[in-house]
Amino acid sequence: MEVSLEKVSKSFGSLEAVKDIDLSIREREFVTLLGPSGCGKTTLLRMIAGLEKVTSGSIYFGDKLVNNLRPGDRDVAMVFQNYALYPHFNVARNIGYGLKVRGAPKSEIERRVREVARILEIEGLLERKPRQLSGGQRQRVALGRAIVRDPFLFLMDEPLSNLDAKLRVSMRAELKRFHMRLNTTTIYVTHDQLEAMTMSDKIAVINDGVLQQFSTPQEVYNRPTNVFVAGFIGNPPMNLLNGTLTHENGPALKFGPARQTLPPATHPIVSKCPEGKRLILGIRPQDISLSEAAASANLVGKVWLVELVGSEKLVDLACGEDIQLMAEVKAEQNFSVDQTVGVQFNPSRIHLFDPESGIAMRD
Repeated sequence: MEVSLEKVSKSFGSLEAVKDIDLSIREREFVTLLGPSGCGKTTLLRMIAGLEKVTSGSIYFGDKLVNNLRPGDRDVAMVFQNYALYPHFNVARNIGYGLKVRGAPKSEIERRVREVARILEIEGLLERKPRQLSGGQRQRVALGRAIVRDPFLFLMDEPLSNLDAKLRVSMRAELKRFHMRLNTTTIYVTHDQLEAMTMSDKIAVINDGVLQQFSTPQEVYNRPTNVFVAGFIGNPPMNLLNGTLTHENGPALKFGPARQTLPPATHPIVSKCPEGKRLILGIRPQDISLSEAAASANLVGKVWLVELVGSEKLVDLACGEDIQLMAEVKAEQNFSVDQTVGVQFNPSRIHLFDPESGIAMRD
């Protein structure tokens, strides 16, 4: 069953938390609502769950309008950030409680609790209380409570944010595995782009209550629709440089004394722009190469910080007074603070944005 949002908005007094969002989530998809804290993603999730009233717009499950349907009548299961387990119940009662209040027979509850415990590999924990569990085990119990109901839609509100870094990595993989096994539509909220990129079929990037882009992780990363998405997606983030267009000797952007030739793919776009138009050039740190032969380079930078991050190094560069860049290079490349280096952009990986609208410039 498809989940459709049509011009959905939510206001709290004069504060418009969600603004005219349109989304279409196909059956069995794993969709992540991604954005910075306070962008409206949790509010949107709560409206889908029925925990917040929609100010305007419509939410459909299939062809059924659910705006005024109570949460308990929507056939959704929600996993909260703080797990929300009953401290005086053991694991088995926590998992099966939702079935009990719906009047399921005791034998049916016991059967489904055991089945879910087997899927989540917590069969040996069924008699324990939440205080006797680790963070990862509590998270599994919270998932079990959602899974046991066999809903048509899972809603997850930053369920991994309280776990340590190592456990988050393993739980990401497990959540994706559970999704593939259960084959249930899932809407997942996070501000962690790594979770979104590794787990999702599609990502809805939200900022200030506005949907910025809704596409696959590959599309969002490789073809960001605007400056916000370009700067938000990617770790480290994309470099964004203000330049001036010149058509002299072929289309190029000028940054002070430096000149960056633009790739042929951009020529149909920039040919419509006048000489001297200001543009924003985007280039990811991974698409910048550095060399010791600074004299022959178009763009020259001075190294002011080098950070080792495993198999790579992050090199911060000052290229004149107004241009700062970050490049990602192999760890075996040796660059030192105050060294002058040549900077080369991979021309096929250059992005262009309009500085006024922030929108990507493409055919």
